[in-house]
Amino acid sequence: MQPHASQHDPHGQRNPYAQPGPQHAPGAYTVDPRAQLASGVDQFMTRVNAWMAAGVGLTGLAAYVTSQSTALLEMLFTGGMGWVTIFAPLVFVMIFASRLHKMKPSTAIAVFLAFAVVMGVSLAPIFLIYTGASITSVFAITAVTYSALAFYGYTTKRDLSAWGKFLFMGVIGLVVSGVVMMVMSYGFHMTISPVFFMARAMIGVLIFAALTAYDTQKIKQIYLVNGGAGNLAIIGALTLYLDFINLFLFLLRIFGGGRD
Repeated sequence: MQPHASQHDPHGQRNPYAQPGPQHAPGAYTVDPRAQLASGVDQFMTRVNAWMAAGVGLTGLAAYVTSQSTALLEMLFTGGMGWVTIFAPLVFVMIFASRLHKMKPSTAIAVFLAFAVVMGVSLAPIFLIYTGASITSVFAITAVTYSALAFYGYTTKRDLSAWGKFLFMGVIGLVVSGVVMMVMSYGFHMTISPVFFMARAMIGVLIFAALTAYDTQKIKQIYLVNGGAGNLAIIGALTLYLDFINLFLFLLRIFGGGRD
C-alpha cells in the first residue's frame, strides 16, 4: 500500500508539516479557565451562604420556640443557670472553631447546626423585650444590609485585608465591654447609661458591617488559593453567620421597639 500523498514529497521524503492537525467537531470550543474558576467561586459562595442562612433560620426558630414556654425560660434564665445559658454560645463557638478543620464534613455540619440552636435558645428573651413587628423589620434591614456588604466584599477589587487587625481589636473591645455591662447589671444591679448603651450598639453595627465585607472577601480568597476542600464551606458559613447575628442584634438595640 502506498503512503498518503500529502504525507510525502515527490522524492519520497516524509514531509513532517503535512501531518493532519487535531480535528474539532463543528461548534466545539475550548473552556476559558477564568470562566471555570469564576463559576467555581460562585458555586462555593452560594453554598457558604446557604449554610449560613440555614443556621440563621434555625437560630430564629429556636429562639421563638423557647420564648413561648414560661417554664423553659424560668429554668434557663434564672439563677446560675442564666449565666450558663448566656455564655454557652461563646464557649461552644470557641471549642467548635478550634476543631472544625479536623472534623468530618458531616460532623462539622451537624455541630454547626447544633450551635445555631444553642445560640437561638440564648436569644429567646429578645421576643419578650421587643415587639414581633420590630424584630421582623430589623431582621429585614439586617438581611438587606448584609447582602449589600457581602456583595461589595465579593466583587470589589480593593484589598480589604488591612482592615483585619482593627476589626479584630474592635470585636475584642465589644466582647469585653459586653461582659462588663452584664456583670454590672446582673451581678451588682447597676444601671448602665443609655448613652453608653446606644454608642456601643452603633460601634457594633459599624464593626460587623465592615466584617461582613472583609470576611466575604477573605473566604473568597481562601477558596481561590486552596479550593473548597474539607470544611471550608462550613468555616465560611460560621464566620458569616456570626457577622449576621451580631449585626442583627446591634441593629435591634438601636431600632427595636420595646414591649409595654
